Amino acid sequence: MAEHKHGEMDTSEQEKVFAGFIRFSIWTAAISIGILIFLAIFNS
Repeated sequence: MAEHKHGEMDTSEQEKVFAGFIRFSIWTAAISIGILIFLAIFNS
């Protein structure tokens, strides 16, 4: 097993996945808030 050297790992793929997760979370929250506002306005 090779000795670990701090800061040498390629994390570009993990950064892309994390950015996608954040984007998905923001869209989910925005849509949920939109649905709640719609329900509040039209008293469904």
